[in-house]
Amino acid sequence: MAINVVSKPVPKVVIVGGGFGGLAAAQALKDAPVNVMVVDRTNYHLFQPLLYQVAMAGLSPGEIAHPIRGILRNQVNTEVVLAEVAKVDLQQRNLKTTIGDISYDYLILAAGAQTNYFGHNEWAEYGVGLKDIDDALEVRRRVLVAFEEAEHETDPAKQKRLLTFIVIGAGPTGVELAGSLAELARFALKKDFRRINPSDARIILLEGLPRVLPPFVE
Repeated sequence: MAINVVSKPVPKVVIVGGGFGGLAAAQALKDAPVNVMVVDRTNYHLFQPLLYQVAMAGLSPGEIAHPIRGILRNQVNTEVVLAEVAKVDLQQRNLKTTIGDISYDYLILAAGAQTNYFGHNEWAEYGVGLKDIDDALEVRRRVLVAFEEAEHETDPAKQKRLLTFIVIGAGPTGVELAGSLAELARFALKKDFRRINPSDARIILLEGLPRVLPPFVE
């Protein structure tokens, strides 16, 4: 007599975000009896701690961005989907994305964070964040353009203003960025200009708490 064995469907785990958290979750499920789908709006994993080096022209974007598919290539239970999530329907266990609906049994949200302008989004026009490669390249562009404009500025007051850079936030990224900006001005650009001295650049690091690197114990 034949015996019909009904196999249970394999649970589907959808992970939104291919950053540190999303990749760690996917890799932890490598040998689990589940199907894993990693959804990200970019096809690369960004090593954010080194964004400041891209911003200061110390590294190229490709040196800190690695294909998510390559990282997860050997995980046979995992697939990568390039899409942006617009809405999560918790009742229907469904994601609304730029490529259509994606259903799930279990959902892990690891989409990362965005720059907080504390209710003043208009500040974004003047102070770019540093969360992705586009941000880093924009910071680089603005810094280099400031030196170029200062080179041709005849008004000393305006020239001084152009050579004043403000970094808001004295956490690890802010401190590293300010230090790299100082190195850029004093060493990398030292001989590139004729009418200004790049080392005259003024770098101001602003922090709301009483000391720099507040997340770390003194």
